[in-house]
Amino acid sequence: MRAGTLRELLKALARGFHEPGDKPRRFYAQVSVAPMNSGFTVLLDARALRGPKGEQLVLPTKALAELVAQEWAAQGESLALAAMHATRLANTAIESVPKVREATAQEIADYAGSDLLCYYATAPAGLLERQQRLWIPVLEEAQAREGLRFIRAAGIVHQVQPPETLAKVKALALDLDDFSLTGLAFGAALFGSAVLALAVQRGWLNGEAAFGLSRLDEAWQEEKWGVDEEAAERTLRLAGEAAMLQRWFEALAGA
Repeated sequence: MRAGTLRELLKALARGFHEPGDKPRRFYAQVSVAPMNSGFTVLLDARALRGPKGEQLVLPTKALAELVAQEWAAQGESLALAAMHATRLANTAIESVPKVREATAQEIADYAGSDLLCYYATAPAGLLERQQRLWIPVLEEAQAREGLRFIRAAGIVHQVQPPETLAKVKALALDLDDFSLTGLAFGAALFGSAVLALAVQRGWLNGEAAFGLSRLDEAWQEEKWGVDEEAAERTLRLAGEAAMLQRWFEALAGA
């Protein structure tokens, strides 16, 4: 998989794949979890779930298998595949990421190289104050916990980050198993921030908090000008994905 293709995959994961108008009909009655190949799988009736490329869906913890199973059990007469975020992540972790671990880790490092939390507004003063109050403690936490030092910038002009920081982010990513690496890549694309994604993966921020921090600018604009229906729907969907990401990492830990 080329780097450009990988970036498209990560963006698609973060925004939800396009789903055609005709949804496939539900073809199973019961959903359960069963041991398989030193892991766990999801059974639709008696058939083990497979990914789009035919790979068996073998998950490392029972909790993660149950998270995926919950999505399938919650479906109605038709399958809303684009809303099955844990299933999409699991398929990606099994069928795609193992072949492109290096490129996936580099993409996460690239997000760190232009991390959202490093770019502060020049105006209005109220927005700048909010960014400084809420973002700087997260950057300080990343430095204290992971040794990641970032340089803050004013405005949108690109700020080059320390090479040792980007190398450390990539090394942290490569040190993860395929499922955690996939979740981290998903989070970096979702939040526009490798720092926020690492915070959720490490457990020192929850998904809701990370999502809120990722959209300070949007929230400021909504407070001033109101929220339209389409934007509210998108925000609700992305907030759900952030919450799922937290559950994904918790399930990987067996919680």
